[in-house]
Amino acid sequence: MTSTTSTMTPPAGDAGQAAAAGAGTGPAIAALITEAPVPQPTLAKTFAAMMAREFRVLRRNAVGTFTRAVMQPLLFVFVFTYVMPKIGGGFMFGGGAGASAAGSVNFATILVPGLMASMLLMQGIMAVTFPLVMEFSWQRTIEDRALAPVPIGVLATQKITAGAAQAFIGALIVFPIVLVVHAAGQAPHVHVTNWLLLVVILVTASLLTASLGLLLGTVMDPRKMQMLFAVILLPATMLGCVYYPWAALHQIRWLQYLVLVNPMVYMSEGLRAVLTPGSPHMAMWAILTVLVGGTVIFGYLGARTFTRRVLN
Repeated sequence: MTSTTSTMTPPAGDAGQAAAAGAGTGPAIAALITEAPVPQPTLAKTFAAMMAREFRVLRRNAVGTFTRAVMQPLLFVFVFTYVMPKIGGGFMFGGGAGASAAGSVNFATILVPGLMASMLLMQGIMAVTFPLVMEFSWQRTIEDRALAPVPIGVLATQKITAGAAQAFIGALIVFPIVLVVHAAGQAPHVHVTNWLLLVVILVTASLLTASLGLLLGTVMDPRKMQMLFAVILLPATMLGCVYYPWAALHQIRWLQYLVLVNPMVYMSEGLRAVLTPGSPHMAMWAILTVLVGGTVIFGYLGARTFTRRVLN
C-alpha cells in the first residue's frame, strides 16, 4: 500500500510579489537607519533631563510634599503666636512677659526666620536622603541614571540641585503662614532690608542642606535611618536659634559657643538679619562665610561618597 504526501506551495505570482516587497522595504529601512540623526548628548541636556524627571516626580507627589511642608510650621505658629497669647502666655524679647515696652521684639518676629531655617534644613535633607536610601536599596534604581552619558559627579550635582529647589520652595511656603496665623496684636514685624542678600542666603542655605543630605544619605546605614531624627535633625532644630536669637544665649556662654558648630544657627541668623533687623543677629560676614564654605565642603564630601557608593 503506497501513501503519498502532498506539499502545498504558494503560487508563483504570490512568491514573486513577496520577494519584491521584501526587496523594496529592506533598503528603505537601511536608509532610515543610516540617515537618522546621531544623538549628541551634552552635560547641559542630560542635566536638564534629570531635573525634568525630578520635578515630574515632585509634581506627582505635590499633595504629600505640600502637606509635609505646611504642617510643622503651621502647628508651631498656631501654638506660639495664637494659642499662647490668647491664654496669657505671650512673651517678648527685650521686655518682660507680655511686655509692650519700646524696643521689645515679639515672639512671632523671632519665629519668622527661625521656622524658615527649620524648613530649609528639614526639606533639604529629607528631599535628598530618603530617595537615596530607596535608590541604593536592593532594587538599585540608581543604576538607570548612573548609565547616563555624564560623569557620576554630575548626577551628584543634580541630586543636590533638586534637593535645594525643594528646600527653597519649602522656606517660601513658611513665610505666608507666619505672617497670617497669629493672635491680635501679635503680628510679626518683617522688613526686607536687602532683597539680593535674602536671595543669596536662601540659595546658599538650600544648597548647604541638600549637600548635607547627600552626604548623610551615602554614609548612613539604611537600617538606622531613624537615628537621623534623634541624633541630627532634632538637636539641630532645638539648638539652631529657631526660637531665640543667638545673642540671647550670652547668659549660657559655653552653649553659645557650642552651637556655632550647627549650620542651622547661621541660616536662622542670616534670615533674621535681612527679614527682622529689629532683632539681634550675628555678623553677616560670619553667616556668609559658613553658608558658602559649608556648601563647598559638604558638596565635595557628598559627591565623593556618592560616587563611591554608585561604583560599588
